[in-house]
Amino acid sequence: MFDSSRFKRAASLVQASPEGWPDAPLQQDGVHEFYAAQGQGGNAALAPVLAPPLALALLCAVQARQPGETLLWLRLAKGKQARQRPYAPGLAELGVDPAAIVLMRLPDLQSLLRAGVDCVRHGGAATVVMEVDGRAPAFDLTASRRFALAAERSGTMVLIVRSGADPAPSAAHSRWQVASAPSMPLPADAPGGPVFDVTLLRQRGGREGLNLQLEWDREQGMFRAPLSRGRPALPAVRTGDAGRRSAA
Repeated sequence: MFDSSRFKRAASLVQASPEGWPDAPLQQDGVHEFYAAQGQGGNAALAPVLAPPLALALLCAVQARQPGETLLWLRLAKGKQARQRPYAPGLAELGVDPAAIVLMRLPDLQSLLRAGVDCVRHGGAATVVMEVDGRAPAFDLTASRRFALAAERSGTMVLIVRSGADPAPSAAHSRWQVASAPSMPLPADAPGGPVFDVTLLRQRGGREGLNLQLEWDREQGMFRAPLSRGRPALPAVRTGDAGRRSAA
């Protein structure tokens, strides 16, 4: 069911933002795209679990989720996604509760898009994460507009992870380029938490090209600036605009 309280809350990843960084780049009732950076290696703390764009999208979904809410994860049941199945212990180690995830495996891209927009329109999930591989011509500007309209009406955040494709015109509220970065070592030279190098490629009405590194703190369930000595670093989610029409 639609939860109107989503329009009244904001999950904050950080408190002190760098100069020029958006106060809350991930709009709760918006669509956001995550692209992989070219020619980037893996992070030792992350590589055994997930690719950086997908991992970041899932962790942002964790931040936006309230207790008891569901996270929907949609992917294809063929090709690379069929061969690389989610591993529950790995997700738990990263800080993603497998019990909070409903995983949907669809036979083709058209089915994926139809199921995705239906899930967003329903409004029962806090966040819908959708993996789209390759150029995916069916996911065009018109299709992305359907997701944007559905998100605005239901208050469900949509996180679209693109792989094997260059950024293309869409109705997304923000677009990110994501790479892994060296983790900060723990005592006894143990591997630290995963660090993401994120670049804001596009934001509606905002600046482009902003860059920041974020370290995921699994114990605290938040992102931190890796060189900030544990100080929180960046707000990730903001609520929708006041007065926006909600779904019944």
